[in-house]
Amino acid sequence: MSAQRRHTIGRPDDMHVHFRQDERMAAVVPFTARQFGRAIVMPNTQPYICTVDEAAQYRDQIMAAVPSGVKFIPLMTLYLQTTMSPDTIRAAKQSGFIHGIKMYPAGATTNSDGGVKRVRDVEEQLRAMEEVDMPLLIHGESANPQDDVFMREDIFYGEAFAWLISTFPKLRMVCEHITTKTAVEMVKRAPEHLRLGAGF
Repeated sequence: MSAQRRHTIGRPDDMHVHFRQDERMAAVVPFTARQFGRAIVMPNTQPYICTVDEAAQYRDQIMAAVPSGVKFIPLMTLYLQTTMSPDTIRAAKQSGFIHGIKMYPAGATTNSDGGVKRVRDVEEQLRAMEEVDMPLLIHGESANPQDDVFMREDIFYGEAFAWLISTFPKLRMVCEHITTKTAVEMVKRAPEHLRLGAGF
């Protein structure tokens, strides 16, 4: 019989959390903070988190809900829209507490009506993100309501993601909650620095 081995898992990070607002935040934040040291906080609240000031206010609300004596760091994100200015992206990078910008397909998920209809519509914003090394967090799904709901991830990765990695070779990307073989194969074929993750 082989000797028993003991493994100790350090305090992990939650790389995708929705705190929402009000009573839902009050319920979720304490549980997350007790289990995790840090968490990437999604910005699809109502209203959306689109500026550095809004992210700072949201972070303060989160920290107010963290139980006394618990050490926890919320890693904030912004909600990508066609109206976001490159200066906002530069300010987000300089803030030191915003760690990514989230791209939602318009109308495809919770609070995503203000999201992106076509990835090429945010080319200016993506160039600014590449310039300052701000990671793009991707909800990879076609925003076309005519597309079969079971094929929307395949369509996004076959078209939009292929364009993203060829047009922005230095932009770090996080492909969140992928579920299809097509998405996995596209990520595997992406440049090595993309496959290594965002390095929060």
